[in-house]
Amino acid sequence: MGIGSGMTRSAHAVTRTARTLAATRHPAGYHGDYQGNVGFFEGWYVKLVSADREHRIAVIPGIFKGGEGRSDEAFVQVLDGATGESWYERYPATNFSADTQRFNVAVAAQRFSDRGIAVDLPGSRLKGTVRFTTPLDPWPVTPTSPGIMGPYGWVPVMECYHGHLSFDHGLEGTLTLGDRELNFDGGRGYLEKDWGRAFPSAYVWMQTNHFDTPGVSLLASIATIPWGKRSFRGFIVGLRIPGRNGGALHRFATYTGASTDQLEIDDAYVTWTLRSKTGRLLKIRAERRGGGLLHAPVRTEMHRRVEETLDARIHVELIAPDGRVQFEGTGEAAGLEVHGDLDALMAMADRV
Repeated sequence: MGIGSGMTRSAHAVTRTARTLAATRHPAGYHGDYQGNVGFFEGWYVKLVSADREHRIAVIPGIFKGGEGRSDEAFVQVLDGATGESWYERYPATNFSADTQRFNVAVAAQRFSDRGIAVDLPGSRLKGTVRFTTPLDPWPVTPTSPGIMGPYGWVPVMECYHGHLSFDHGLEGTLTLGDRELNFDGGRGYLEKDWGRAFPSAYVWMQTNHFDTPGVSLLASIATIPWGKRSFRGFIVGLRIPGRNGGALHRFATYTGASTDQLEIDDAYVTWTLRSKTGRLLKIRAERRGGGLLHAPVRTEMHRRVEETLDARIHVELIAPDGRVQFEGTGEAAGLEVHGDLDALMAMADRV
Protein backbone atom coordinates (compact mmCIF):
# COMPACT_ATOMS: atom_id res chain seq x y z
CA MET A 1 0.00 0.00 0.00
CA GLY A 2 1.15 3.56 -0.68
CA ILE A 3 1.57 6.30 1.88
CA GLY A 4 -1.79 7.80 0.93
CA SER A 5 -3.63 4.55 1.69
CA GLY A 6 -1.88 4.28 5.05
CA MET A 7 -2.88 7.79 5.98
CA THR A 8 -6.48 7.02 5.03
CA ARG A 9 -6.59 3.98 7.30
CA SER A 10 -5.02 6.01 10.08
CA ALA A 11 -7.54 8.81 9.61
CA HIS A 12 -10.40 6.32 9.77
CA ALA A 13 -8.96 4.82 12.95
CA VAL A 14 -8.62 8.26 14.56
CA THR A 15 -12.17 9.15 13.55
CA ARG A 16 -13.54 5.88 14.96
CA THR A 17 -11.62 6.40 18.22
CA ALA A 18 -12.98 9.95 18.53
CA ARG A 19 -16.53 8.72 17.96
CA THR A 20 -16.06 5.92 20.46
CA LEU A 21 -14.88 8.40 23.11
CA ALA A 22 -17.83 10.67 22.31
CA ALA A 23 -20.23 7.72 22.63
CA THR A 24 -18.75 6.88 26.04
CA ARG A 25 -20.33 10.06 27.38
CA HIS A 26 -23.75 8.73 26.33
CA PRO A 27 -24.10 5.28 27.96
CA ALA A 28 -27.79 5.00 26.97
CA GLY A 29 -27.04 5.32 23.25
CA TYR A 30 -25.96 2.71 20.71
CA HIS A 31 -22.19 2.03 20.54
CA GLY A 32 -22.04 -0.64 17.84
CA ASP A 33 -21.42 1.68 14.89
CA TYR A 34 -17.99 2.55 16.34
CA GLN A 35 -16.66 -0.94 17.07
CA GLY A 36 -15.43 -2.05 13.63
CA ASN A 37 -15.93 -5.48 12.07
CA VAL A 38 -15.48 -7.56 15.21
CA GLY A 39 -17.67 -9.73 17.41
CA PHE A 40 -19.89 -7.31 19.32
CA PHE A 41 -23.15 -7.28 21.27
CA GLU A 42 -25.33 -4.55 22.74
CA GLY A 43 -28.52 -5.03 24.74
CA TRP A 44 -30.87 -2.88 26.84
CA TYR A 45 -32.47 -4.45 29.94
CA VAL A 46 -36.01 -3.12 30.56
CA LYS A 47 -37.55 -4.34 33.83
CA LEU A 48 -41.26 -3.81 34.55
CA VAL A 49 -42.94 -4.60 37.88
CA SER A 50 -46.64 -4.04 38.55
CA ALA A 51 -47.89 -2.09 41.57
CA ASP A 52 -48.88 -5.31 43.37
CA ARG A 53 -45.63 -7.03 42.26
CA GLU A 54 -47.62 -9.91 40.78
CA HIS A 55 -46.37 -9.12 37.26
CA ARG A 56 -42.61 -8.98 36.76
CA ILE A 57 -41.30 -8.81 33.22
CA ALA A 58 -37.85 -8.18 31.72
CA VAL A 59 -37.69 -7.30 28.02
CA ILE A 60 -34.26 -7.08 26.38
CA PRO A 61 -33.84 -5.70 22.84
CA GLY A 62 -30.42 -5.80 21.25
CA ILE A 63 -28.07 -6.82 18.48
CA PHE A 64 -25.22 -9.28 18.02
CA LYS A 65 -22.54 -8.78 15.36
CA GLY A 66 -20.73 -12.03 14.70
CA GLY A 67 -17.79 -10.49 12.90
CA GLU A 68 -16.05 -11.93 9.87
CA GLY A 69 -17.55 -15.20 8.66
CA ARG A 70 -20.38 -15.18 11.19
CA SER A 71 -23.95 -13.97 10.89
CA ASP A 72 -25.38 -10.92 12.63
CA GLU A 73 -28.75 -10.91 14.36
CA ALA A 74 -31.09 -8.56 16.18
CA PHE A 75 -33.15 -9.94 19.04
CA VAL A 76 -35.79 -9.35 21.67
CA GLN A 77 -35.80 -11.69 24.63
CA VAL A 78 -38.36 -11.85 27.40
CA LEU A 79 -38.37 -13.21 30.94
CA ASP A 80 -41.64 -13.67 32.81
CA GLY A 81 -40.62 -13.40 36.46
CA ALA A 82 -43.92 -14.83 37.71
CA THR A 83 -43.67 -18.14 35.82
CA GLY A 84 -39.97 -18.40 34.97
CA GLU A 85 -40.82 -18.70 31.26
CA SER A 86 -38.35 -17.07 28.89
CA TRP A 87 -37.88 -16.91 25.15
CA TYR A 88 -35.69 -15.35 22.49
CA GLU A 89 -37.03 -13.84 19.27
CA ARG A 90 -34.42 -13.61 16.51
CA TYR A 91 -34.57 -11.02 13.68
CA PRO A 92 -32.35 -10.02 10.75
CA ALA A 93 -29.82 -7.42 11.82
CA THR A 94 -31.34 -5.05 9.27
CA ASN A 95 -34.46 -4.91 11.49
CA PHE A 96 -32.44 -3.14 14.19
CA SER A 97 -31.89 0.61 14.56
CA ALA A 98 -30.87 2.77 17.52
CA ASP A 99 -29.93 6.32 18.43
CA THR A 100 -26.29 6.91 19.38
CA GLN A 101 -27.07 9.65 21.91
CA ARG A 102 -30.04 8.38 23.89
CA PHE A 103 -32.20 5.33 24.58
CA ASN A 104 -34.24 4.91 21.41
CA VAL A 105 -34.18 1.39 19.95
CA ALA A 106 -36.28 -0.37 17.32
CA VAL A 107 -36.29 -4.09 16.51
CA ALA A 108 -38.79 -4.72 13.70
CA ALA A 109 -42.17 -3.55 15.11
CA GLN A 110 -40.90 -3.23 18.69
CA ARG A 111 -40.06 0.22 20.07
CA PHE A 112 -38.08 1.07 23.20
CA SER A 113 -37.23 4.58 24.38
CA ASP A 114 -36.94 6.87 27.39
CA ARG A 115 -40.73 7.36 27.15
CA GLY A 116 -41.69 3.68 27.31
CA ILE A 117 -42.01 0.51 25.24
CA ALA A 118 -44.42 -0.81 22.59
CA VAL A 119 -44.19 -4.48 21.66
CA ASP A 120 -46.04 -6.88 19.36
CA LEU A 121 -44.03 -10.08 19.32
CA PRO A 122 -44.84 -12.94 16.91
CA GLY A 123 -47.89 -14.98 17.80
CA SER A 124 -49.02 -12.24 20.20
CA ARG A 125 -46.83 -13.79 22.89
CA LEU A 126 -46.27 -10.31 24.29
CA LYS A 127 -48.18 -7.29 23.07
CA GLY A 128 -49.00 -3.81 24.33
CA THR A 129 -47.61 -0.48 25.49
CA VAL A 130 -46.12 0.61 28.81
CA ARG A 131 -45.27 4.28 29.33
CA PHE A 132 -42.72 5.72 31.74
CA THR A 133 -44.59 8.27 33.85
CA THR A 134 -41.60 9.87 35.57
CA PRO A 135 -38.18 10.90 34.20
CA LEU A 136 -35.43 8.29 34.08
CA ASP A 137 -32.93 8.46 36.95
CA PRO A 138 -29.52 7.41 35.57
CA TRP A 139 -26.15 6.97 37.24
CA PRO A 140 -24.44 10.39 36.98
CA VAL A 141 -22.14 10.99 34.01
CA THR A 142 -19.15 13.33 34.41
CA PRO A 143 -16.06 14.00 32.24
CA THR A 144 -13.82 11.98 34.56
CA SER A 145 -16.37 9.28 35.36
CA PRO A 146 -18.68 8.58 32.40
CA GLY A 147 -21.37 6.64 34.23
CA ILE A 148 -21.46 3.55 36.37
CA MET A 149 -18.07 2.17 35.25
CA GLY A 150 -16.25 5.25 36.43
CA PRO A 151 -12.85 5.80 34.79
CA TYR A 152 -12.93 2.22 33.44
CA GLY A 153 -15.56 3.50 31.00
CA TRP A 154 -12.75 5.27 29.12
CA VAL A 155 -10.61 2.11 28.79
CA PRO A 156 -10.89 0.94 25.15
CA VAL A 157 -10.08 -2.77 25.70
CA MET A 158 -12.68 -3.87 28.25
CA GLU A 159 -14.45 -7.15 27.46
CA CYS A 160 -17.83 -5.82 28.61
CA TYR A 161 -19.13 -2.32 29.31
CA HIS A 162 -22.10 -1.47 31.50
CA GLY A 163 -24.49 1.46 31.34
CA HIS A 164 -27.06 2.50 33.91
CA LEU A 165 -30.14 4.30 32.58
CA SER A 166 -32.54 4.50 35.54
CA PHE A 167 -32.62 3.43 39.18
CA ASP A 168 -36.37 3.87 39.37
CA HIS A 169 -39.27 5.34 37.37
CA GLY A 170 -43.04 5.10 37.26
CA LEU A 171 -45.06 2.93 34.87
CA GLU A 172 -48.46 3.06 33.21
CA GLY A 173 -50.00 0.72 30.65
CA THR A 174 -50.95 -2.86 29.89
CA LEU A 175 -49.32 -5.86 28.23
CA THR A 176 -50.95 -9.10 27.19
CA LEU A 177 -48.90 -12.24 27.61
CA GLY A 178 -50.71 -15.18 26.02
CA ASP A 179 -54.17 -15.10 27.60
CA ARG A 180 -53.04 -13.01 30.61
CA GLU A 181 -53.48 -9.25 30.92
CA LEU A 182 -50.69 -7.53 32.85
CA ASN A 183 -51.56 -4.08 34.21
CA PHE A 184 -48.58 -1.89 35.12
CA ASP A 185 -50.43 1.25 36.25
CA GLY A 186 -48.62 2.55 39.31
CA GLY A 187 -45.78 0.07 38.86
CA ARG A 188 -42.03 0.64 38.98
CA GLY A 189 -39.43 0.29 36.25
CA TYR A 190 -35.68 -0.13 36.00
CA LEU A 191 -33.27 0.26 33.04
CA GLU A 192 -29.67 -0.70 32.29
CA LYS A 193 -27.59 -2.01 29.39
CA ASP A 194 -24.41 -3.87 28.39
CA TRP A 195 -22.21 -3.83 25.32
CA GLY A 196 -18.86 -5.25 24.24
CA ARG A 197 -17.43 -8.58 23.13
CA ALA A 198 -18.80 -11.00 25.75
CA PHE A 199 -20.23 -11.27 29.24
CA PRO A 200 -17.75 -12.04 32.05
CA SER A 201 -16.84 -15.70 32.56
CA ALA A 202 -18.15 -15.51 36.14
CA TYR A 203 -20.34 -12.91 37.81
CA VAL A 204 -23.09 -12.05 40.28
CA TRP A 205 -25.60 -9.33 39.40
CA MET A 206 -28.53 -8.13 41.50
CA GLN A 207 -31.01 -5.25 41.47
CA THR A 208 -34.12 -4.12 43.32
CA ASN A 209 -36.09 -0.90 43.68
CA HIS A 210 -38.87 -2.36 45.84
CA PHE A 211 -38.02 -1.47 49.43
CA ASP A 212 -40.51 -0.36 52.08
CA THR A 213 -39.01 3.13 51.76
CA PRO A 214 -40.11 4.47 48.35
CA GLY A 215 -37.27 5.56 46.11
CA VAL A 216 -34.58 3.31 47.59
CA SER A 217 -32.79 1.33 44.90
CA LEU A 218 -29.87 -1.10 44.88
CA LEU A 219 -27.70 -2.25 41.99
CA ALA A 220 -24.74 -4.55 42.67
CA SER A 221 -22.45 -6.64 40.46
CA ILE A 222 -19.13 -8.43 40.87
CA ALA A 223 -17.33 -10.21 38.07
CA THR A 224 -14.11 -11.68 36.71
CA ILE A 225 -12.48 -8.91 34.66
CA PRO A 226 -9.82 -9.83 32.06
CA TRP A 227 -6.86 -7.44 32.25
CA GLY A 228 -4.13 -8.25 29.75
CA LYS A 229 -2.85 -11.75 30.57
CA ARG A 230 -4.32 -11.59 34.05
CA SER A 231 -7.74 -11.12 35.64
CA PHE A 232 -9.09 -9.40 38.71
CA ARG A 233 -12.38 -9.27 40.59
CA GLY A 234 -14.13 -6.02 39.75
CA PHE A 235 -17.31 -4.76 41.36
CA ILE A 236 -19.77 -1.88 41.24
CA VAL A 237 -22.46 -1.23 43.85
CA GLY A 238 -24.83 1.71 44.04
CA LEU A 239 -27.33 2.20 46.87
CA ARG A 240 -29.67 5.08 46.09
CA ILE A 241 -31.42 6.57 49.13
CA PRO A 242 -33.89 9.47 48.62
CA GLY A 243 -33.63 12.65 50.61
CA ARG A 244 -33.04 16.37 50.33
CA ASN A 245 -31.27 17.74 47.26
CA GLY A 246 -31.89 14.55 45.30
CA GLY A 247 -30.84 12.17 48.05
CA ALA A 248 -27.58 10.23 48.16
CA LEU A 249 -25.95 7.64 45.93
CA HIS A 250 -23.64 5.49 48.04
CA ARG A 251 -21.01 4.01 45.71
CA PHE A 252 -18.82 1.02 46.50
CA ALA A 253 -16.63 0.12 43.53
CA THR A 254 -13.19 -1.05 42.54
CA TYR A 255 -12.46 2.44 41.25
CA THR A 256 -13.59 4.14 44.49
CA GLY A 257 -11.05 2.15 46.52
CA ALA A 258 -13.68 -0.02 48.21
CA SER A 259 -12.87 -3.64 49.07
CA THR A 260 -14.69 -6.91 49.64
CA ASP A 261 -14.57 -8.11 53.24
CA GLN A 262 -16.69 -11.20 52.56
CA LEU A 263 -18.16 -12.95 49.52
CA GLU A 264 -19.93 -16.27 50.00
CA ILE A 265 -22.14 -17.92 47.39
CA ASP A 266 -24.11 -21.11 47.94
CA ASP A 267 -27.33 -22.60 46.61
CA ALA A 268 -29.49 -20.51 48.93
CA TYR A 269 -27.80 -17.13 49.37
CA VAL A 270 -25.25 -14.63 48.12
CA THR A 271 -23.65 -12.98 51.16
CA TRP A 272 -21.45 -9.99 50.40
CA THR A 273 -19.88 -7.37 52.69
CA LEU A 274 -18.07 -4.34 51.27
CA ARG A 275 -15.97 -1.68 52.96
CA SER A 276 -15.39 1.84 51.62
CA LYS A 277 -12.08 3.70 51.92
CA THR A 278 -13.59 5.69 54.79
CA GLY A 279 -14.67 2.57 56.70
CA ARG A 280 -18.38 2.54 55.85
CA LEU A 281 -19.78 -1.00 55.54
CA LEU A 282 -22.42 -2.31 53.16
CA LYS A 283 -23.84 -5.74 53.99
CA ILE A 284 -25.86 -7.54 51.30
CA ARG A 285 -27.65 -10.87 51.64
CA ALA A 286 -29.54 -12.01 48.54
CA GLU A 287 -31.89 -14.97 48.72
CA ARG A 288 -31.63 -17.09 45.56
CA ARG A 289 -34.84 -18.36 43.94
CA GLY A 290 -35.63 -20.22 40.74
CA GLY A 291 -35.94 -18.27 37.51
CA GLY A 292 -35.74 -18.54 33.74
CA LEU A 293 -32.89 -18.92 31.25
CA LEU A 294 -31.68 -15.96 29.19
CA HIS A 295 -29.32 -15.86 26.23
CA ALA A 296 -26.01 -14.15 26.96
CA PRO A 297 -23.18 -13.27 24.57
CA VAL A 298 -19.92 -15.10 24.09
CA ARG A 299 -17.48 -13.97 21.45
CA THR A 300 -19.03 -16.04 18.66
CA GLU A 301 -22.76 -16.16 19.40
CA MET A 302 -25.67 -15.15 21.65
CA HIS A 303 -26.37 -18.67 22.88
CA ARG A 304 -24.88 -19.08 26.35
CA ARG A 305 -27.74 -19.73 28.77
CA VAL A 306 -27.79 -17.82 32.06
CA GLU A 307 -30.39 -18.28 34.79
CA GLU A 308 -32.06 -15.12 36.09
CA THR A 309 -34.81 -14.67 38.63
CA LEU A 310 -37.06 -11.64 39.15
CA ASP A 311 -38.26 -13.02 42.47
CA ALA A 312 -35.20 -12.69 44.72
CA ARG A 313 -35.19 -10.95 48.08
CA ILE A 314 -32.21 -8.77 49.09
CA HIS A 315 -31.49 -7.53 52.63
CA VAL A 316 -29.24 -4.48 52.86
CA GLU A 317 -27.50 -2.72 55.75
CA LEU A 318 -25.47 0.48 55.40
CA ILE A 319 -23.29 1.04 58.49
CA ALA A 320 -21.32 4.21 59.23
CA PRO A 321 -17.66 4.01 60.36
CA ASP A 322 -18.80 4.65 63.95
CA GLY A 323 -21.12 1.61 63.84
CA ARG A 324 -24.34 3.55 63.40
CA VAL A 325 -26.84 1.90 61.04
CA GLN A 326 -27.65 4.50 58.38
CA PHE A 327 -30.07 2.31 56.44
CA GLU A 328 -31.57 -1.15 56.75
CA GLY A 329 -34.21 -2.68 54.50
CA THR A 330 -35.24 -5.60 52.33
CA GLY A 331 -35.83 -5.26 48.60
CA GLU A 332 -38.41 -7.50 46.94
CA ALA A 333 -39.10 -8.43 43.29
CA ALA A 334 -35.34 -8.43 42.84
CA GLY A 335 -33.40 -9.46 39.78
CA LEU A 336 -30.54 -11.87 40.47
CA GLU A 337 -28.07 -13.66 38.18
CA VAL A 338 -25.31 -15.97 39.46
CA HIS A 339 -23.13 -17.53 36.77
CA GLY A 340 -19.80 -19.15 35.98
CA ASP A 341 -16.86 -20.39 38.04
CA LEU A 342 -18.02 -19.05 41.38
CA ASP A 343 -15.26 -20.70 43.42
CA ALA A 344 -12.67 -18.81 41.37
CA LEU A 345 -14.65 -15.60 41.73
CA MET A 346 -14.82 -15.95 45.51
CA ALA A 347 -11.08 -16.67 45.73
CA MET A 348 -9.94 -13.88 43.41
CA ALA A 349 -8.37 -10.61 44.52
CA ASP A 350 -10.30 -7.37 44.07
CA ARG A 351 -7.46 -5.75 42.12
CA VAL A 352 -4.77 -6.75 39.65
